[in-house]
Amino acid sequence: MSTADGKTVRVALLGCGTVGSEVARLLTEQADELAARAGAPVELAGIAVRRPDKHPELPQHLLTNDAAGLVESDVDVIVELIGGIEPVRGWLLTALRKGKSVVTANKALLSEHTAELSEAADSAGADLYFEAAVAGAIPLLRPLRESLAGDRITKVMGIVNGTTNFILSAMDSTGAGYAETLDEASRLGYAEADPTADVDGYDAASKAAILASLAFHSRVTALDVHREGISGVTAPDIAAAKALGRTVKLLAICERVTADDGTESVSARVHPVMIPRGHPLAGVGGAFNAVFVEADAAGELMFYGQGAGGAPTASAVLGDLVAVARNRVLGGRGPRESAHAALPVRPMGQTPTRYHVSLDVADKPGVLAQVAQVFADHGVSIAAVRQRDRLATASLVIVTHLAPDAALEATVAAIGKMDVVREVVSVMRVEGEDG
Repeated sequence: MSTADGKTVRVALLGCGTVGSEVARLLTEQADELAARAGAPVELAGIAVRRPDKHPELPQHLLTNDAAGLVESDVDVIVELIGGIEPVRGWLLTALRKGKSVVTANKALLSEHTAELSEAADSAGADLYFEAAVAGAIPLLRPLRESLAGDRITKVMGIVNGTTNFILSAMDSTGAGYAETLDEASRLGYAEADPTADVDGYDAASKAAILASLAFHSRVTALDVHREGISGVTAPDIAAAKALGRTVKLLAICERVTADDGTESVSARVHPVMIPRGHPLAGVGGAFNAVFVEADAAGELMFYGQGAGGAPTASAVLGDLVAVARNRVLGGRGPRESAHAALPVRPMGQTPTRYHVSLDVADKPGVLAQVAQVFADHGVSIAAVRQRDRLATASLVIVTHLAPDAALEATVAAIGKMDVVREVVSVMRVEGEDG
């Protein structure tokens, strides 16, 4: 192989879809600049695609449908943009074990197999970079891994899925319901033909696992992340949030939780949240992403930008590629996996949260007192109450203080069985202080 003596860094590209085609284009068009930054020419040595005949725009001599063979060939870096778990996992393990560096945007793979991939990289002295796996063009993972390595991060909370943010932003601005807004997102190209991974929170959960692992130096997988999607969010939910000076976002929330006895754990969850309109994340609209980080010394930080798309994601991929190429040229290594803290993942039921509960109740004296007693019986403190009378019924909105999520869930279940409660109209968690 090439490199330490200043020779060309040879790159194999696995996958050439929306992002891969941009990577291939930029590798060619910016070859001189990339060489200057890396310290040696960075050459695209091969491109693995399923059907080479479907890519007439690419140099035909570089195309192959034999991804495994390309991984085994005389290349220095594998850039993987295919996605999915298998057979990609096997290809990348093979590359790393042979000492080849890997750059990937594969959030699903990383959220389940980072430990295995990192161990293979460490054993062979190879690099594993994955900036593009969470927030597209936004420089986020490198600051967590490197810039904040000397700080103690307490919370990472953000919008990491553009499709769901577009839908919720549109619902907020137009008052439309979920189904019609999803149709509009599909028409405009913001939602996939099968939007399940986005709207049911799977995509965000994979990203939350990666963020939690990096922020808290512990191994967190997608299966550890509590996940709820946005299909249950209604126009009345959005209107209720507006009435409280809030908006609804699907957030990935990863935080360090300290128990009464001083022991620490990690909470990682994805679900719709009401946040104050003055919060930095509230103004993030459309398909943009933003992540809010809280750390002991650095305080509050926010990272914002385009979280998807061919060119933005290719930007992050090329940033990683330059880094690993430079490491190979100079004989250095990038950051290793940091899982020394090994904090346990806290179950969702034990995680402190706050609820917004909207009730349709009978319009008669004593109802509020009865409802409040149920909250008290479950050890849940009420922060705010709003009541509005209508003909024969009343609307009661309650916002709680922090309490274990299981206690809040049990409270809502008990309230739903009360004779004076006609309907539990909506339940949603809230974040941020009321202004």
